Amino acid sequence: MLKDRITGAKALMRALKAEGVETIFGYPGGSIMPVYDALFDYTRGEKKCFDHILVRHEQGATHAAEGYARVSGKVGVALVTSGPGVTNTLTGIADAMLDSTPIVVIAGQVPIGALGTDAFQEVDLVGVSQPISKWSYQIRHAEDVAWAVSRAFYIARTGRPGPVVLDFAKNAQTEEIDWEPQKVNFIRSYVPYPKLDHEAVRKAAELINHAKKPLALVGQGVELGNAQEELKRFLEKADIPAGRTMLGLSALSSDHPLNMGMLGMHGNYAVNLKEQECDVLIAIGMRFSDRVTGNLKTYAKQAKIIHLDIDRSEIDKNVKTDVAVVADCKESLPALTALVEKNNHQEWRESFKPLDEKERVKVIEPAIHPKEGPLLMGEVVHAIANQAPDDAILVTDVGQNQLFATRYFKYHHKRSICTSGGLGTMGYGMPAAIGATFAAPERTVCCFMGDGGFQMCIEELGTIMEQKAPVKMILMNNHYLGNVRQWQDMFWLRRKSFTKMMNPNYELIAQGYGIPYQAVVDRQDLQAAIAKMLATDGPYILECAIFEEDNVLPMTPPGMNVDQMMLEI
Repeated sequence: MLKDRITGAKALMRALKAEGVETIFGYPGGSIMPVYDALFDYTRGEKKCFDHILVRHEQGATHAAEGYARVSGKVGVALVTSGPGVTNTLTGIADAMLDSTPIVVIAGQVPIGALGTDAFQEVDLVGVSQPISKWSYQIRHAEDVAWAVSRAFYIARTGRPGPVVLDFAKNAQTEEIDWEPQKVNFIRSYVPYPKLDHEAVRKAAELINHAKKPLALVGQGVELGNAQEELKRFLEKADIPAGRTMLGLSALSSDHPLNMGMLGMHGNYAVNLKEQECDVLIAIGMRFSDRVTGNLKTYAKQAKIIHLDIDRSEIDKNVKTDVAVVADCKESLPALTALVEKNNHQEWRESFKPLDEKERVKVIEPAIHPKEGPLLMGEVVHAIANQAPDDAILVTDVGQNQLFATRYFKYHHKRSICTSGGLGTMGYGMPAAIGATFAAPERTVCCFMGDGGFQMCIEELGTIMEQKAPVKMILMNNHYLGNVRQWQDMFWLRRKSFTKMMNPNYELIAQGYGIPYQAVVDRQDLQAAIAKMLATDGPYILECAIFEEDNVLPMTPPGMNVDQMMLEI
């Protein structure tokens, strides 16, 4: 009987296929060349099973893989070379770690015989990536490929998801082995799905049943656990108002009657203040980020805290809990729903309305319906949200564009937001939007960027051009690093130290890449320009001239209590 003898590089192709990979974002180089040679046959002809997207920078590969993962629910894959190729991915790996995004980064490495010799483009990838990944492993021999790839995908997608790094030595890529597929579905000491503690569920239900003013904080864990329907059944049965973290915005529809808005430093006024009034606070798949809690010494001290999370390390990390339910929320939410009593908290819910109205009058209406002056970011986002399809995906960069976009976009379907939360990575938006278009080609992808973030990954316009990726890019140009400028104005005596930006001619740049472009300066032109953008097949750049002094409000100043939100400056 003839043995199926193949190289390590070809073994990688088979292992990726076995994991259901369809799309790879990558950039070739010397140390990964055997893999790219093997990939040639798997991207064309009868053997084709992968789409390879040639990015223009390795950081773009990781962010594109993140966008793909966030929208599809699958594991994103990035393929790069050694040395600077893989060090360029570290920002994306760290971003994926903080935002629990499942990606696998596969990087070339010098042959094992050259390790430690300072060979050309050698870097200790395992050493530098271990602190910012779920698992980092060096494949030193071809016989380890099938096992390592299966283990990598198992770790990346299970439990609390996250990034995994495979450092693929060049000798292992070229060695020949007898192919034997492997499937890893168990790792000793790794328990991705903790056993549900039913006594903890009972205690949580008892607190909720006796609550007069319960409040739920909904995080991305609901989306990662595909528990959107389970969340609704829980909230509706117990009649609990809910706030959503930035990454959890599409876990509950914008128009759901129990949705009270966004939590956090620039979230909605009522739900933030009510955190300091509720008697039972139920955190579901969220990590009590400092941008949500404000001053931890005063945060929700009046409330009993229930924390539902799959990651035991998050329990009591920032906020001391009274009851912890450590399990997948896909399992814990139905168990809790079965024990909570059907309730009516109308009086409690109604108490949000005066605060909502105060925010609407002081902040929202002036932001989305200004009567005069230059364009504002809020009105641009609001106008696009009103014209975009209900299943549109919001992608943002980082800064004021992100804060305005997440506040004023509308969410009607699950997995409808891609943004860099924990790391706050400028340059994330454009490549993440590319990934989103491959994850859901049938959905409209609206990518909001400031002039700063747009220029940080501007080279990915080349990827958009080549792939004809239908990203609707909204460039909100205020000629400033706007968020830093706002903080300088508020807390640094208006000393605008190096936040003013000289910008290029974006129309000429768009022409160079063959991407349709329109600029909007006057308010009366905005609606028609948006309609044209959304009606145009393929990519589009809509540049909006934004008021330079536009500020994001409300705002909880750093270090202040969550109920000390400012509605005006």
